[in-house]
Amino acid sequence: MKIDEDAAGKVLNRLRRAHGQLAGVIAMVESGRDCTDVVTQLAAVSRALDRAGFMIVASGMRRCLSGDTDSSMTEEQMEKMFLTLA
Repeated sequence: MKIDEDAAGKVLNRLRRAHGQLAGVIAMVESGRDCTDVVTQLAAVSRALDRAGFMIVASGMRRCLSGDTDSSMTEEQMEKMFLTLA
């Protein structure tokens, strides 16, 4: 199943933001920043990635429920995709 175009833009924005945050974390480690600061920023990156993943799953579920899909993803496949993020 493909990500619908409306969700794709939002997902890409979240992923770009996470990409920038991750670059910041790498710079923090390279510069020897305090581990508490690094872990805090790493947690923010993780949450941003989780949100992007949940947005993708939600978009797929919406499409399945509306019958507007170009593939036949089973309930088990959808559940597996969702649980992958847990």
